[in-house]
Amino acid sequence: MIDVYDLHIDTDVTVQLSDCDREDARAVFAVLDRAYKLEDMTAPGPEAATAPAPTVWMATFDTAEGRHEESPPVRLSAMVGATLTGGYHAVDEVEKVLARNFDIQSLQSVSGDQETEARLLLASR
Repeated sequence: MIDVYDLHIDTDVTVQLSDCDREDARAVFAVLDRAYKLEDMTAPGPEAATAPAPTVWMATFDTAEGRHEESPPVRLSAMVGATLTGGYHAVDEVEKVLARNFDIQSLQSVSGDQETEARLLLASR
């Protein structure tokens, strides 16, 4: 039997963070980057204080390339909205990593034929 992770099918999870500042987005992505290989991340946004801040930060993680390094305690300045999209098993794995590092509240889950979307609120412990 061929393992789905051997084929790298449905192992990518796209993580979208909203309603947060740059530092909180970096903190959440740093936790996930220690656990998984960061595949892609949108530009971190403008550096100038006068420029408008992005409303959504996005990165894609390959859960098959897990390093599973532990993260030091992470502090967020406010609650962060997170949307996870990908294969069922991969999204579940990312959600477990987030739950080890943050208090999470599940807001909604939408399931499709081969993909799922989970909406969470993340907070410091």
